[in-house]
Amino acid sequence: MTTMSMMDPFCLKLIQILFLMSLVLQADLVCSKEAVRCIQSERQALLQFKAGLTDVYDNMLSSWRTEDCCQWKGIGCSNVTCHVIMLDLHGNYNDGADTFYISGDIHKSLIELQQLKYLNLSGNNFEGKDIPSFFGSLRNLRNLDLSNCYFGGRIPIPLGSLSHLKYINLSNNRLDGVIPNRLGDLSNLQFLDLNNNGLEGSIPSQLGNLSNLQFLDLSINGFEGSIPSQIGKLTNLQELYLGRRDADSALTIGNSTDHSGGQWLSNLTSLTHLHLMSISNLDKFNSWFQMVGKLPKLRELSLRNCDLSDHFIHSLSQSKFNFSNSLSILDLSLNYFTSSLIFEWVSNISSNLVRLDLSYNQMVDLPSNKFSHRLPKLRELILSNNKFTSLMILQSLSNISYNLVELDLSVNNLEAPPSSDYGIVMKHLERLDLSINRLQDGVFKSFVNLCALRSLDIKFNEVTEDLQSIIHNLSSGCVRNSLQVLDLSFNGITGTLPDLSIFTSLKTLHLSSNQLSGKIPEVTTLPFQLETFSIERNSLEGGIPKSFWMNACKLKSLDLSNNGFSGELQVIIHHLSRCARYSLQQLNLRFNQINGTLPDLSIFPFLEIFDISENKLSGKIAEDIQFPAKLRTLQMGSNSMSGVISEFHFSGMSMLKELDLSDNSLALTFTENWVPPFQLHIIGLRSCKLGLTFPKWIQTQKYLLILDISNAGISDNVPEWFWAKLSSQKCRSINVSNNNLKGIIPNLQVKNYCSSLSLSLNEFEGPIPPFLQGSHVIDLSKNKFSDSFPFLCANGIDVMLGQFDLSNNQLSGRIPDCWSNFKSLVYVDLSHNNFSGKIPSSMGSLVNLQALLLRNNSLTEEIPFSLMNCTDMVMFDLRENRLNGLIPYWIGSKLKDLQILSLRRNHFFGSLPFELCHLQNIQLFDLSLNNLSGKIPKCIKNFTSMTQKDSPDGFIGHSYIISQGSTSFQEDYELSAFLTWKGVEQEFNNNGLYLLKSIDLSSNHFSEEIPPEIADLIQLVSLNLSRNNLTGKIPSNIGNLTSLDFLDLSRNNLFGSIPPSLSHIDRLSVLDLSHNQLSGEIPTSTQLQSFNPSSYEDNLDLCGQPLVKLCVEGKPAHEPKAEVQDDKDLLLNRGFYISLTFGFIIGFWGVFGSILIKRSWRHAYFKFMNNLVDTIYVKCRWGLKG
Repeated sequence: MTTMSMMDPFCLKLIQILFLMSLVLQADLVCSKEAVRCIQSERQALLQFKAGLTDVYDNMLSSWRTEDCCQWKGIGCSNVTCHVIMLDLHGNYNDGADTFYISGDIHKSLIELQQLKYLNLSGNNFEGKDIPSFFGSLRNLRNLDLSNCYFGGRIPIPLGSLSHLKYINLSNNRLDGVIPNRLGDLSNLQFLDLNNNGLEGSIPSQLGNLSNLQFLDLSINGFEGSIPSQIGKLTNLQELYLGRRDADSALTIGNSTDHSGGQWLSNLTSLTHLHLMSISNLDKFNSWFQMVGKLPKLRELSLRNCDLSDHFIHSLSQSKFNFSNSLSILDLSLNYFTSSLIFEWVSNISSNLVRLDLSYNQMVDLPSNKFSHRLPKLRELILSNNKFTSLMILQSLSNISYNLVELDLSVNNLEAPPSSDYGIVMKHLERLDLSINRLQDGVFKSFVNLCALRSLDIKFNEVTEDLQSIIHNLSSGCVRNSLQVLDLSFNGITGTLPDLSIFTSLKTLHLSSNQLSGKIPEVTTLPFQLETFSIERNSLEGGIPKSFWMNACKLKSLDLSNNGFSGELQVIIHHLSRCARYSLQQLNLRFNQINGTLPDLSIFPFLEIFDISENKLSGKIAEDIQFPAKLRTLQMGSNSMSGVISEFHFSGMSMLKELDLSDNSLALTFTENWVPPFQLHIIGLRSCKLGLTFPKWIQTQKYLLILDISNAGISDNVPEWFWAKLSSQKCRSINVSNNNLKGIIPNLQVKNYCSSLSLSLNEFEGPIPPFLQGSHVIDLSKNKFSDSFPFLCANGIDVMLGQFDLSNNQLSGRIPDCWSNFKSLVYVDLSHNNFSGKIPSSMGSLVNLQALLLRNNSLTEEIPFSLMNCTDMVMFDLRENRLNGLIPYWIGSKLKDLQILSLRRNHFFGSLPFELCHLQNIQLFDLSLNNLSGKIPKCIKNFTSMTQKDSPDGFIGHSYIISQGSTSFQEDYELSAFLTWKGVEQEFNNNGLYLLKSIDLSSNHFSEEIPPEIADLIQLVSLNLSRNNLTGKIPSNIGNLTSLDFLDLSRNNLFGSIPPSLSHIDRLSVLDLSHNQLSGEIPTSTQLQSFNPSSYEDNLDLCGQPLVKLCVEGKPAHEPKAEVQDDKDLLLNRGFYISLTFGFIIGFWGVFGSILIKRSWRHAYFKFMNNLVDTIYVKCRWGLKG
């Protein structure tokens, strides 16, 4: 009877299951009889959903065309009801170039899918849009995955009504606001992940109602307050992750004021993983830790970035803990532990640890006799980013655990003491990371007997030892048989490449960025097992011996770039193919001296990456050579190859993603309707010959990231399909500059996603369309654009534009006053146009502006006061305009980062404001050709950049950060400036601009003396003070300006002698002291006597070479005079002049006095003059006609 009572429920359950199965089978047969299972209303709903999306690579929704939606990719239908129950369109947006994802708007038609149980849209890009609230109407939903989707806004409250939900993953989005309390109503929920968002407020206590929850991740958010004790009601919870995004955490556990709290932790008896990151009060009391110690199944505990210190250890020294033996992983990284007591404390709470992470602490050297195998099972120990200084730490760590397999001591200050015996007894150690330390020569002897060592990382140290010595030391012990990975890159290792074949197990060897030099010896061979070998960025040279490749039969990746290797490419390929023909996958020979012609590379059937750019290849590319079918990257730019590239060369290359043939003399000739077998991400064809018509085959490339067809000889109107390429969300850079592209750019109704767009040096005309606004860098210079208003004033939304170049166009009228929507602008160039009127005040809203170039226009009025808000300005160029008024004082007091200030050829007046002396970073200071007056201020010596020799990075690589939501990236820009140099206006940029440090105050009305303080600017290269009213003497210490190449003080009122110190400036190539009142002898030096005499002309009392006028005792020697005995013997003496004067007066008034007194004489005189005039007039007229 007891047995029957036990069996009855079982039998009943079995009957129920069989009955249900029969119903399912019957329904399945009914559903399967239909040729098209898809329910038509649901199909229409899915098509509406598709219409709002963009399938970026056209491979996720391409099957959504057939009648049966149940057969579409990502769709699952019930075999019972034929309803859509699964919608899985997960992408991989963050996984790099070879990616797929969707974007756009999620249509509310999905409400029609009322039987939907599984919805996965993870890994896509919805650009900050809100999660649709109508998802809360999908009543049967069990699984909702919207992770990594770039959703923004708040978590929809209606999600709390989905009572069947078991799985919610909203992690890695941009969600903000608070967690809705209604999520606590999801009684069936087992998995909740809200990690890595911007959620705020307190963690709702209602989450404690989720009694079935097994996984909860709320970490990396902005929660505040105390973690609710109701979390302790989640007795089924197995993994718990809590913590804030930042270190300044306001999230606490329990109540730190009365040293209590965290008791709820002891109720989580099913917990296996506990992560408490950035919890601010864990160091204040330890009761919570005692609760953690009671968790019987805890395997992994992380207390990362919780401000724990040695104080915490001491507070626990009297406490007894009975941690479960299951605890095997402990993470205490990013804290403030300093003492070696941490190891004893850890061994007391658990002797079964397998992995211990103490990275990013403040730990110092450990005493070698403190430990006695307290962590016998420890296999992984992470001690990176601490303050260890001696490699003797290896001896101490040997006593902690004999069984260490992985040891990470990277990013410390480790040095090797003179002794070579470090007492390393780690027989099981396989991976040792000592990178980014201060290790020097001789350190390698310590590792020779680590017989299990497979990976040794010594990169970024200070090793300068000869490579032959290093290899000899490492090969003297058993490590030569075990070592598989050796990284010695970024040191100062010298010598050449020795024989490496002694390392019988070596698979990866990195020697890049050292100081290796010379030729590879003939005896050098690679190890038999070697798969990856990189030796880029050294100074190796000469040919590569045949023996070098002899053992390279397993070589997969070879990087010899950035050296001086020479020899013919055909020979290198031939030798390499003899052994590595079927293994080689990557070959990088970039930046060498390799010559010859391009061989057939198809002999490497598995080659994926080939880079031979920046070499000396020449000759024609043969018509019949082919490339490997698996090739993904082909880089051959910057050589001297010629010939024709045809469709044949690319046949079968369906895997190709990157193609760069730039800066060769290649002609690409394809049939008009050619459809390539590949879909390229990067196209680089700069300076190739693509023909006069715009290349149509580019239209077939759907997934372009980078396109450069500049200087390609194209002379055509740009087809509309090309502009549509800008709407691709993957577009990063398009450069079609320096062609002869024509026409008006249409204003398409698409969004421009392309980060960088260069259309310069073409013939584009008309208005600039607003749709181009989406780019971060836009170069439209040197075209014929005539209207910027549509672009600048199109709408009222903020534009994420960083660089905007409209120079050298045909823009006229006033500059549009619509700059307040361009607050991200860093670089603006409107120079060389026909703009007039005043500078718009809205430019003052460009608070991130670093360079403003408005030169060579017809701008008038004063510089607007609002520009003082542009405090990051580095370059301010207003030259060649009609601006007037005083030079604003705030240029010096507010724009303190200025390096270039050019106000040349305007109508500024008044004196120089003393605030200009605050420009400590100024390097080009040009105020010439204005109406400035007053004296040159002595505080000019505060131009400190002209007193110091800067690093070569001065003008190179100006950059800024563009932030877009949670992502940010760096953009660079280059400065260029015009300077009148040696009488000719020249443009300087890059290194040329960096080398110039110039002051030009010429053609003004400055007076008084040249301040002697100007001689403190010892790095000054050019000084022009000509055409002023300067007086006084040339400063005697002017010879301190030893870097001076150009000095012009001409056309002033300077007097006195030329200072002897001027002869000390041996770099001076241009000197002009003419048209002054200088006197005395020109100082003698090779330099000063080499100038043309015109450099000194019109100084009456100046003498000496190169002038003809000689000096006697430092003064001009006068011409000898003819001897005279007496003034009375002179023809023209004083009496002569007196008689001449009286005679003129008497004669003049004798005639004209009579005419004035006697009327008849007066009438006769005027009649005579009239007749004379008429006669002359008539003769002139007839003479002209004749």
